[in-house]
Amino acid sequence: MALNKAAWLHKAGTPLEVGDAPMPIPGPNEIIVQNSAIAINPLDTHMQDVGVFVQQWPAIFGCDVAGTVYEVGSEVQHFKKGDRVIGHAVNLVTGKPQDGAFALYTAVPADKSAILPDTIPFTQGVVVAFALEAAVCALSVRQPGIAMPGVSTPALGLPYPSLETASSNKVLIVYGGSSSAGSMTTQLATAAGITVISIASEQNFGLCKSCGAAEVFDYHEPSFVEKVIAAASKYKGEFVGIFDAISTPETYANDLVILNELGGVHLACVHPPPENVPENIKAGMIFAVNDVATPVWRDYVTPALQAGKLKCLPPPTVVGKGLENVDEALKKCKAGVSGTKLVVEL
Repeated sequence: MALNKAAWLHKAGTPLEVGDAPMPIPGPNEIIVQNSAIAINPLDTHMQDVGVFVQQWPAIFGCDVAGTVYEVGSEVQHFKKGDRVIGHAVNLVTGKPQDGAFALYTAVPADKSAILPDTIPFTQGVVVAFALEAAVCALSVRQPGIAMPGVSTPALGLPYPSLETASSNKVLIVYGGSSSAGSMTTQLATAAGITVISIASEQNFGLCKSCGAAEVFDYHEPSFVEKVIAAASKYKGEFVGIFDAISTPETYANDLVILNELGGVHLACVHPPPENVPENIKAGMIFAVNDVATPVWRDYVTPALQAGKLKCLPPPTVVGKGLENVDEALKKCKAGVSGTKLVVEL
């Protein structure tokens, strides 16, 4: 019988402690993944610092896993023991320790998992999962839901990514194009035929272009806001809005100037949106767990990875091997990273 270990959070604002953990038991529609790599998201640092979304203590959290299927639930059909997979762990919603990524074994919903092609190492594939769900939630939700009390989710209602060459007359601005969520949103929007204009630092222009951005502008440039407005205006398509993957007071101020000039529409944020926005702007915060992503997981991820249409970007930086490195990776994430995603090998 396998033994599980996890990096536990015993109370907010403390380092994680590696210790024994119960072996997860799969629900009917879950798989148990024996993790080979896990990734770090800014959300994880907030969970550690202030305990946001933690429903029971001590907690195991984390969202991204890549590894091998160890066990399958009674109703799972698409996976079998031994399959190489990536998955989006949903402790965020359930609060259950067995659903957190920072462990040797994690329970993952089968419809938030996909086969990882043999040619892609676990340390690369792991950067996809949480970002994929966040991107679909930013792009394709049709009806606003609730992100948190008093804050609705964005509902851009954009088409899903396609394996074929898609065309659409829509234009989207992605602010923070080299971030994990920004990279993935650019990839999925482009695969749906949407023209993406990206905002990033100059050193990450190549990354944004490789995700499919038509044009990239450097936010360090004094006149970048005017340049973004001019770029979005010259495309004949319908401007749909901004996905702000940074979501700080500074980026919000720029978002509102751009949206005001381009006639409003959507502002999709990764934190609570600015207050008192003009009536022609629909602002919302993504909540990155939603069944809207199921068709993308089921039909798109594996063939798109195989075809090279979906890339594991931004590239990973492996912080170390073993659960004792998760705390160090969280510290590095807090200090700030650019154009990469932090990964721990197991």
